[in-house]
Amino acid sequence: MKTVYVLFSALLLGGSVQAQKKLTEATISYDIVINTGTERPRAADFFDGATNTVYLKGNKSRSEMLSSLGTESTIIDEGAKTIHSIKEYGAQKYIIRMNEANWKEANRRYDDVQFTYSTETKTILGYKCLKAVGRLSDGSSFVVWYTPDLVPETKSFQYVNRGLPGLAMEYESNVGSLKVTFTVSKINTGIVPAAKFELPRAGFRVLTYEESKGGQ
Repeated sequence: MKTVYVLFSALLLGGSVQAQKKLTEATISYDIVINTGTERPRAADFFDGATNTVYLKGNKSRSEMLSSLGTESTIIDEGAKTIHSIKEYGAQKYIIRMNEANWKEANRRYDDVQFTYSTETKTILGYKCLKAVGRLSDGSSFVVWYTPDLVPETKSFQYVNRGLPGLAMEYESNVGSLKVTFTVSKINTGIVPAAKFELPRAGFRVLTYEESKGGQ
């Protein structure tokens, strides 16, 4: 009887492990929807068709937002403890070097986010997602739908969602007066080229985090 119990427990555990997948290497594509709350979303027009693509490879990540305005990417190497923000807007091309302290300061608004979890669920891209409400220290809040079935090995690429017990499949963010919703449209667990985490070699002005704050 004891043997049967042990075998049954092992099967349950095995099923749980199989249901939850650790994302060590993946390409995650998010569609972006802008809601201005007005009938004339002039500023939002620039974001029509915008996408955010996240590349994960071990302890490295690259988050790349593409819009009609240009491209903005953030490469994080948790092993080397370095962060680089790459901005390409027409002829303006910058690389901003940051360390962990700089990254924390840049995201200080989200540093003390507190999540309240709900039993509400919905399906996104075939994954069962749970609802959570994040509250920031300034009193604002946002809704996020996450799946516990996918757990990224590195979570720094979404600073505000780093405390979630799974991958954020849909979440809200505020950019000025605009409410932005990111929703996963595709997940590819194939090999991510190492070149995705390399910095451009020419044509970019390199700034420190302190220089970028000074508007130089």
